Amino acid sequence: MSRAAIAEARRTVVKVGSSSLTSRGRLAPDRLDGIVDAVAARRQAGQQVVLVSSGAIAAGIGPLGLRSRPRDLATQQAAASVGQQLLAERYAASFARYGLIVGQVLLTADDLHRRGHYRNAESTLERLLALGVVPIVNENDTVATHEIRFGDNDRLAALVSHVVQADALVLLTDVDGLYTGQPGRPGAEFIAEVESMAALAGVDVSRSGSHVGSGGMTTKIDAAAIATSEGIPVVLAAASRIDDALRGAAGTFFHAAGDRTTSRLFWLRHATTPRGRLLLDQGAVTAIVQRRTSLLPAGVVGVTGEFYSGEPVDLVGPDGVPVARGLVGYDAADLPPLLGHRTSELPAEFRRELVHRDDLVVL
Repeated sequence: MSRAAIAEARRTVVKVGSSSLTSRGRLAPDRLDGIVDAVAARRQAGQQVVLVSSGAIAAGIGPLGLRSRPRDLATQQAAASVGQQLLAERYAASFARYGLIVGQVLLTADDLHRRGHYRNAESTLERLLALGVVPIVNENDTVATHEIRFGDNDRLAALVSHVVQADALVLLTDVDGLYTGQPGRPGAEFIAEVESMAALAGVDVSRSGSHVGSGGMTTKIDAAAIATSEGIPVVLAAASRIDDALRGAAGTFFHAAGDRTTSRLFWLRHATTPRGRLLLDQGAVTAIVQRRTSLLPAGVVGVTGEFYSGEPVDLVGPDGVPVARGLVGYDAADLPPLLGHRTSELPAEFRRELVHRDDLVVL
């Protein structure tokens, strides 16, 4: 798959960061209009775009008289409640220049962690696109707690890419792509293409994001890893070159490295938070990973966490490393007496899998 896949994408998710939309704690209309101009041109060419936009907290900093991005959650949420309205209004006015309607979709991590909510987000976004609306997705910073945050919109963009079955993901930032070190420092070289994530083992991506955003290069690499593992090519480029980025003619291109899985398995792998752990012996690890079997009580030697039947748990090998994730068929309190026993040795009501293979994904 080449860069041409970006230009030819039927449906593209575009993520834009706070620093690309704001200046000195306020929205920068010229920057936002530049993003809208490029997206509108894509739409006029018959292609669909889902915009994942940061900027709510950053847009609220100036109007509230704050000097910088607040650190405490309550003030962040106050800034978001002010900034999100300003952001939505500005997008609506800018897209209206092209006769396009926008739809605001605010999500918390909990909306994608819960399977029912995930499917509802999926159907809502699909319907908006079918109606010709440009969905503008953002994390719902006004109500999200530390425990149910995505952490950054880069990861949210990768998840949305799979939810809407996008053909490409474009991550826009304030640098022109990925470098082997911090841009501008001696020895730092531009990386034009990434064929596999393993090739980035020696690349320094530790630098933080802008003073108004919450992400950095690490979150963008993580997002690219999620998307490419699902068969979605990714471009990481400067927001100032959005037109070129949408043609695949700018930035760093990440080759798709896997096949798209079902939404159920994707949700289980990337959008769930495990409620506990099942510790497996080596035989069970081999059966799960290599033979893709269901997990039976005989192969489990320990259990940690508090969870109920139907909730996600990690399946962990003897070395403590998770090898799979699945939806457990028992409450945690019911498991200890079952562990290590063959199914035939158990009472009839417990003669079933701990995790069925249809509810299990290898990590």
